[in-house]
Amino acid sequence: MKAYVFPGQGAQSVGMGKNLYDEYPVAKDLFEKANDILGFRITDLMFEGTDEDLRQTKVTQPAVFLHSVVTALCLGDDFKPDMVAGHSLGEFSALVACRVLSFESGLKLVHARAMAMQKACETQPSTMAAILALPDEQVERICLDLQKEGEMVVPANYNCPGQVVISGTVAGIGKACDAMKAVGAKRALPLKVGGAFHSPLMEPARVELGEAISRTEFMHPTCPIYQNVDGLPHVNPDEIKENLMAQLTNPVRWTQCVEHMLADGAEEFVECGPGTVLQGLIKKIRK
Repeated sequence: MKAYVFPGQGAQSVGMGKNLYDEYPVAKDLFEKANDILGFRITDLMFEGTDEDLRQTKVTQPAVFLHSVVTALCLGDDFKPDMVAGHSLGEFSALVACRVLSFESGLKLVHARAMAMQKACETQPSTMAAILALPDEQVERICLDLQKEGEMVVPANYNCPGQVVISGTVAGIGKACDAMKAVGAKRALPLKVGGAFHSPLMEPARVELGEAISRTEFMHPTCPIYQNVDGLPHVNPDEIKENLMAQLTNPVRWTQCVEHMLADGAEEFVECGPGTVLQGLIKKIRK
């Protein structure tokens, strides 16, 4: 069985999608449609912008979404997934790929998500950090201990065994990194991100995005989608919608998504989008 997976924020790079735009008429049409929907030429920033341009949340998220979705659609009849999943933002790409969302609806929701998250980030200084070579349970315990002391810090991404990203206030992440290193973490690396994604600090963004999601038509998928909030396969449009709303304030359970796809018969994983980050994570989960 073939699983298609879609990356999230952080996979972007200057020049992304230019080869698709030049080579496939369907890609050119979709990119130009995206320029019209967004109200600015995102293609200029993707193809010829700077790293700084692409790091803006309002640009990064639609850019990665576009590259991922266009890659899948350019496969035409060869795109026949038995299951799909996306990491964080990539869940929106996966939903378009398995026809839960139209291209237009998916792009509008991603734009709304990016703007809502940007706004939430500006409300309170916050950040994330990658913790390497500690068991998940130990990371969770340290976060819980710090919460009892009044700090806001939570597990945000379960990327693969031995790699958990934490999310919280700048002070909370600083204390957590020190505590993780003290008990043997190989690295506790603050990330260059705009805020504490997948944490309770994203609650204002969740509310705002939830309103946009509730107004959007969700259709029945062509195959199961394994969602971030529980790592399980879903086909019910109402469940998919609820899980997508919950995603912003809950951890991305990528390890669990891949484990469940493997258990359900996934033999080949195809990454649609810029980079190969997910392939690397899947190899570590598959061991």
